[in-house]
Amino acid sequence: MSFIHDDFLLQTDVARELYHEYAKDEPICDYHCHLPPEDVANNRRFENLAEIWLGGDHYKWRAMRSNGVPEVYCSGDADPYEKHLAWCRTVPYTLRNPLYHWSHLELKRYFGIDDVLINEDTAKEIWEAANQKLKTDELSAHGILEKFKVKVVGTTDDPVDSLENHATIRELGIDTKVVPTFRPDKALNVDRPVAFNAWVDALSAATGSDVDSLQDLLAGLADRHQFFHDSGARLSDHGLERCFFAETSEADVARIFSKARSGEAATAEEKEAFAFFVMREVGRLNAKKNWTMQLHVGAIRNNNSRMMRTLGPDTGFDSIGDFPQVQRMSRFLDSLDETGELPKTILYNLNIADNYAMATMLGNFQDGTVPGKLQMGSGWWFLDQKEGMEAQMNALSQLGLLSRFVGMLTDSRSFLSYPRHEYFRRILCNLLGNDIVKGEIPRDLALVGGMVKAICFGNAMEYFGFDQS
Repeated sequence: MSFIHDDFLLQTDVARELYHEYAKDEPICDYHCHLPPEDVANNRRFENLAEIWLGGDHYKWRAMRSNGVPEVYCSGDADPYEKHLAWCRTVPYTLRNPLYHWSHLELKRYFGIDDVLINEDTAKEIWEAANQKLKTDELSAHGILEKFKVKVVGTTDDPVDSLENHATIRELGIDTKVVPTFRPDKALNVDRPVAFNAWVDALSAATGSDVDSLQDLLAGLADRHQFFHDSGARLSDHGLERCFFAETSEADVARIFSKARSGEAATAEEKEAFAFFVMREVGRLNAKKNWTMQLHVGAIRNNNSRMMRTLGPDTGFDSIGDFPQVQRMSRFLDSLDETGELPKTILYNLNIADNYAMATMLGNFQDGTVPGKLQMGSGWWFLDQKEGMEAQMNALSQLGLLSRFVGMLTDSRSFLSYPRHEYFRRILCNLLGNDIVKGEIPRDLALVGGMVKAICFGNAMEYFGFDQS
């Protein structure tokens, strides 16, 4: 039997029935990822297996480094086959790491390779078979989206982006709806005036208006928010160590803006006040347009200064932080709720220790207007593995409504990540199947299976307002 067989991860008969009858064939709404829009616009074709399997995948790079593989074979410019060989040598050492599961799933689902385990001895066979398959239309960017029935892709985009690739994609008329996501993190960086001013200048260029005051900044963000809305965006996204909150005034925030524009770095207290004020304004924009605000909190980024200087960000040197999360988050959410301007919001925590605190935070601001208005996001980044997903779903189940959960997303830069939706679905069905066997929930497959289908696809499409036809 192949390692990745039909009943992989499904431990009971009822789990198998839930997966095969209710989950397996549902389409995918990948509402948050980091796929480059230009790759979809250009229907990118991949030259070889190393390019699509290892390119930009910092999960795999971290494992290779841990296995003693020199950087040239990870993010460097080594020969593609040598990179591939280095990864195949590493895979046997990833047992009990989700990469072992993901890598074999990727080979089977994309390339039809399911009768070998990945190792140094099988590397050449895998390389040759996969490269032949990459020559087909099925594994172009468009082919992959069609193959995995991806109905929606939400990319992650800076407000100053022209979104020209999204315009091209709309003109192509492919079956997958590719929408931008508004990510204004750079608008908060008044403590780093060089970077902040470069970004503000880019905002000025994008809007065609000078940005010389706080009001100009807010007007510019509103202008771009409308532009994104007209381009199909329905979500904002914010990557934060933690939420911001400060008692402040518009006059104080205007002074902080002017200080940063003059080249002087804001203090920690000033950054807190400024970031809170701007985040609140973005929340209000979201509420007016019925958008969803995504708060990704808890990452400590760019820990390795030497590698940051050498490779830049997003190359595998980030980790889980232990920031205090809930006090300021409560005040931030309350500041929007108090005026009736709290948008639909998804909270993603990176530290598993925050699961129960986050799950209880949801209930403080549910207001009966939208089912699951506040969501506990799927296990994110270091938690998007079996134990992390189960822990997230257990916390949500105990303290909220799992049945209203909007489900899985890839949060990935790789076109090979769509089997992560399958992985999630198998874990979900196994979790519920075990509950049924233990007598903790009824053996009513219409009831439980309907919930499974909704979590896999329908809840997300309804929550974000995407057309399900």
